[in-house]
This record gives sequence, structure tokens and C-alpha cells, in this order.
Amino acid sequence: MSYPNERNLGIIKEFRANAGKVGGPFAGRSLLLLHTCGAKSQEPRINPVACFIDGDRLVIIASKGGAPTHPDWYYNLLANPLVSVETGTEEFQARASVAEEPERTRLYNKMVERMPGFDEYRRRTTRVIPVIILTRVNTKE
Repeated sequence: MSYPNERNLGIIKEFRANAGKVGGPFAGRSLLLLHTCGAKSQEPRINPVACFIDGDRLVIIASKGGAPTHPDWYYNLLANPLVSVETGTEEFQARASVAEEPERTRLYNKMVERMPGFDEYRRRTTRVIPVIILTRVNTKE
């Protein structure tokens, strides 16, 4: 497995040690750990990602802090949309899909209501920031 960068590794350890809660700039924020498979390497990857619940789905944003390029995990889930998700103390499989308009804008605005920093991210870049919907996969079929 590829190891996350040092900053993310600290967040992952804190997340797991505290049933999904972390401090610092993420205190009080909803985070999940997104497990993807590398698009090119096929190696497992883990990334902490801000999220919110929309009905029976989880929503994440591929903002990369407003950088001009998408985060690597976005390309991973495009290539391999079956992912694992850790929320709190629960881990489950989900299918990732990219939200289309007008749902993309509705969901992005919902994230901005919860975490206003996401408004700044979209102002920093000219790219359309993808919104990803994670739908739980029933593995008991």
C-alpha cells in the first residue's frame, strides 16, 4: 500500500483513534476516509475528505483547495468507482459517481453552507470542481 503524505497520515491516525473526530482546522467538520485504488498503479490509497450526508448518500468535493488540477483520488475513483469508506467507526463499500448539473451546483452550495471555505476554493480556480456522490453498496445480496 502507498502511504499518505505525513499530514494526511496524522489526520488518518487521529480519525481512527477518535471514532472519526479530528481537531485542528477540521474540528467539528464531517470527514470520511476514502479508500481508492490507484488509477495507474492499482495500489490502495487512503485520503481524508470533507463530506456531508444527502439523503442516503454521502457527498464529497474534489476541490483540492481550489488548485488548478483535480486531486489524484478523483482520477482513482473515475478509473475504479467501487470504493471503501470509513465514517466514524463504520467501514463500508460505496459506488462513486460524478454529479451532473444542476445537482452538482445544488450539492456544492450545500457544502458551502456547512463549510464556507469551499466557496473560496471555487473562486481560486477556473476549473469546474467535481462533486462526487458515494452510494452505499449492499454487500449482503
